[in-house]
Amino acid sequence: MSDVVAERQAPEASTGAPVIARLSFVDRFLPAWIILAMALGIGLGRAVPSLNRHLDAIQVTSGTSLPIFVGLLVMMYPVLAKVRYGQLGSVTRDRRMLASSLALNWVVGPAVMFALAWLLLPDLPTYRTGLIIVGLARCIAMVLIWNDLACGDREAAAVLVALNSLFQIAAFALLGYFYLEVLPGWLGLSTVGLHLSVAKIAETVAIFLGAPLLAGFLTRTLGEKARGREWYETKLLPRLGPFALYGLLYTIVILFALQGHTITKQPADVARIALPLLGYFAIMWAGSFVLGRAIGLPYARTATLAFTAAGNNFELAIAVCIGVFGVTSGEALAGVVGPLIEVPALVSLVYVALWARRRLLPAETGVSVATPAHLGARRGCWR
Repeated sequence: MSDVVAERQAPEASTGAPVIARLSFVDRFLPAWIILAMALGIGLGRAVPSLNRHLDAIQVTSGTSLPIFVGLLVMMYPVLAKVRYGQLGSVTRDRRMLASSLALNWVVGPAVMFALAWLLLPDLPTYRTGLIIVGLARCIAMVLIWNDLACGDREAAAVLVALNSLFQIAAFALLGYFYLEVLPGWLGLSTVGLHLSVAKIAETVAIFLGAPLLAGFLTRTLGEKARGREWYETKLLPRLGPFALYGLLYTIVILFALQGHTITKQPADVARIALPLLGYFAIMWAGSFVLGRAIGLPYARTATLAFTAAGNNFELAIAVCIGVFGVTSGEALAGVVGPLIEVPALVSLVYVALWARRRLLPAETGVSVATPAHLGARRGCWR
């Protein structure tokens, strides 16, 4: 999902505890925090009509104002400090899973979002563009939470998250050019008014993903070397984690302060943006789960395949939309709506996964597996 999981200790929960009860307090009410941030932003925008001029007073690279630039970097860094970069070799031997994940994330996922955006938002080009960019931003950290709640293979998830991080650096700009300019031209779809710079997208991804990715890699590498993995994941990550949420909420406040007049005049736009997102989550998760079973993956890796394919990196999508189209753009608004929809959608899919495992795959249940300490409570899964 939005990858903003707050690394805080959750209360002790039993194996049979509801999925919602096994989320930390912050994660459980993430949609509420986002709604509050939206409301605060709209109120701030009305109270300070000249806010946009003040924010643009100091601009940094990529044409982004300094306050927004700082918020986006704060939002991305803790997410990338969570990734276990040293485990890239542990899952690459499972070629079925690796090939399936790469195809789902970098071929199927962007194509599904492209199709849904054009089918459901044919008259709203800025929101459509924003959603296509969301489809290109593959999930990189919060998926570890959904995967763990669904009793997926946590080591495989960590590896796929690391791979997605690296692929986004290499492929995002080219895929953006393909889906926003080349493919619509082949299909005869109008893109009038879309002024796209591949170099601008590449620059934005390099800044807002490349810099935090390097910082996250160095933080984990040096932290584990100095104090060990247990200290890193049980002591340091819980302190870093909440800053991702703070950065996201801060960015949402600023976005809605600048876009409040549009939202209050056209509230139905949020619902229209939500519809293709809901369709995307359902199609990608269900299709990936069926594929995992069809190629013979056990439940744990099937669940991992499904959740890593269905989630998106909304932080990166928001950063790209702001860097390329501007903080007041419809593209940026489309990115912001994403986390609001993804949390309840993927929590619901966790319930579906556990139901499928219990009802359809009873032979794979029976062994209790501890949950990693860095995810909070000791929750236990029955396999």
